Amino acid sequence: MKTQIFNAADLTDVQLARAAQDIARGAVAVFPTDTVYGIGTYAFNEDSISRIYTLKNRPAGSALQILTGTVEQAKAITQWGPQAQKLAQAFWPGALTVILPANAAGQPLLRGFAALGIRVSGNRFLVELMTQMGGALASTSANLHGQPTLTQEKDILQTFDGKADYIFLGGTLSPVASSVINLAQHPAHLIREGAVSRARLEQVLGEKID
Repeated sequence: MKTQIFNAADLTDVQLARAAQDIARGAVAVFPTDTVYGIGTYAFNEDSISRIYTLKNRPAGSALQILTGTVEQAKAITQWGPQAQKLAQAFWPGALTVILPANAAGQPLLRGFAALGIRVSGNRFLVELMTQMGGALASTSANLHGQPTLTQEKDILQTFDGKADYIFLGGTLSPVASSVINLAQHPAHLIREGAVSRARLEQVLGEKID
């Protein structure tokens, strides 16, 4: 297949609108995020989500993250509470993934998992893309399963050119992944300490976390 390749910063309004429409219909895209490069598609499209697992050789037992462009979009698919509100005010948009129970609207996104991993992106290009799409992205790091995360344009092209429908290049990105905290259990559990430290999370929440 022929991959459409763009520099994210150079997209015209027409190109962005067309890409958003294609992704909303099931195209798979590689894109820059707040941290490493990601690969994703429209969060409610089952067929294209299956393609991501295939492209990455990713085990079916590994959940995808949900990226949204606003806190309101995150609230619309989750059971929101005071802890989530504190973290959202302190760290979103940005490199923190928060695991929350799904509400009725978010139930289709669970796909057999107990809760949703949500992150509000601070990447301007991604926010504009999701605004044009009118919905969220199901996403994961753009690398083959078990391999290092990719932060260089040349590695992204080598790995996904001819496989993904779109590649949006955004230069060299940070190798530091997002932090991941689970608020679907009590006390909250820090799954991965990345861009946001444990100490900072505990300070904002006002309590110790596992």
